[in-house]
Amino acid sequence: MTCLPLDPPPASACRTGALRLIALATSLALTGCAVGPVYERPSVEVPAAYRQAPVEAGATWLPAGAPDALERGAWWRLFDDPVLTELIEQVEVSNQNVAAAAAAVEQARAIVGEQRAQLFPSIGADANLRRSGSRGSGASSTRSVDLGVSASWAPDLWGRIGSGITAAEANATATLADLGAARLAAQGDVALNYVALREADADAALLRRSIEALERTLQIVRNRYAAGVVARTDVLQAETQLATTRAELASVIAQRERLEHAIAVVVGRAPGNFAIASGDWVASAPAVPLGVPSRLLERRPDIAAAERSVAAANAQIGVARSAYFPSLSLGADLGRSASRIGDLFAASATLWSLGVSAAQVVFDAGATRARVAGAEAAREAAVARYRQTVLVAFQSVEDQLSALRTLAAQERLRREAAAAAELIETQIRNRYDAGQVSYTEVVTAQAAALNARRALLQLEADRQSATIALIQALGGGWQVAPG
Repeated sequence: MTCLPLDPPPASACRTGALRLIALATSLALTGCAVGPVYERPSVEVPAAYRQAPVEAGATWLPAGAPDALERGAWWRLFDDPVLTELIEQVEVSNQNVAAAAAAVEQARAIVGEQRAQLFPSIGADANLRRSGSRGSGASSTRSVDLGVSASWAPDLWGRIGSGITAAEANATATLADLGAARLAAQGDVALNYVALREADADAALLRRSIEALERTLQIVRNRYAAGVVARTDVLQAETQLATTRAELASVIAQRERLEHAIAVVVGRAPGNFAIASGDWVASAPAVPLGVPSRLLERRPDIAAAERSVAAANAQIGVARSAYFPSLSLGADLGRSASRIGDLFAASATLWSLGVSAAQVVFDAGATRARVAGAEAAREAAVARYRQTVLVAFQSVEDQLSALRTLAAQERLRREAAAAAELIETQIRNRYDAGQVSYTEVVTAQAAALNARRALLQLEADRQSATIALIQALGGGWQVAPG
């Protein structure tokens, strides 16, 4: 119903007609349909089991749950190192990358709230006090006072707002996964650097013992040279070997300091105010369980984030398609206007209005169609990124499983090589004391024995590092099976 000023119907008739229009618009909003595509998780090729699954047993995986909400296990406790546990637990409190990811989660949640607010009417109030007039002969002035309340609402007939909320919620969930990824990455960085630091401690201790032995050997060689038993070349070789080993120790100490600095940054501390005391190294690594279910890859936070990005891109298609359909908005105003403040509360000062408006784009030269096509292409790109993330995740797990299997096989051989090298060193040293071999053979045997011991240390560190990398690749830890 239209109210024309030339033939105004009763006010009740205007109100009744406007209310009918609002009721009709509300009914359309409630029965409106979303025009976006129904979301389905993209399909990916998932093997039944990992090809490189190791043969060690003795542990079971943590049960898989919702990929976005699963609480990761305190996997670092399996290394039975109190210092490592203390360091990693500082990550949640002090790591700045984790703090930034947590702030991004709060920002995403705020965007969801902003999108949801569009489902509800907006209400505003205004007040105006005006005075106007003219100057000169016949000067006059008028004054007016206005108070008003207005409300407007755009019902979500075609699901544009709903699709926007869905996209915002998916993005918010993706930021939660990003927070999990940041937390897991920081924990892994601390663990990897800590393993390298403890390996450097063990290497430094090994070099110090070797230096002490070389210093004793050098003194013996010097005494024998002074007695005319050996040539000066033996002394020079002993001095060279000692200086080289001392240089190696200095390099290891410098590397340890860099690792200490790296750990300080990850746990949110200034390197100058941070130190880790030298200590014993627990070189064992938790066993990797048999039969790793491939579905556990869903626990990886980067996969969860990629999948949520697909959901958000899918919802954006609905936002773009809604532009094909008309938009409807409802408005209402209630106010009072008078020339004096005292007259505002008189019945004659009351003004009101109700209205419904609709708008439809008739021609936009294909802009809407282009936006829909762009949204569909963005979804396909998100699907491709999700599938690539899954493939890379499988590759990472297979790589670490293969590395663990190889390192486990190498450890026995490295121990045998170290034992043999130490035996050779002892025998060559005895033969040198008996005058049966030259000092060159002693130097060679000592260097070989030291290198074999250091290689064994490096392999033990590599096993722990590969275990940590596998934990990261799987998105969390596992628990030792009860006995």
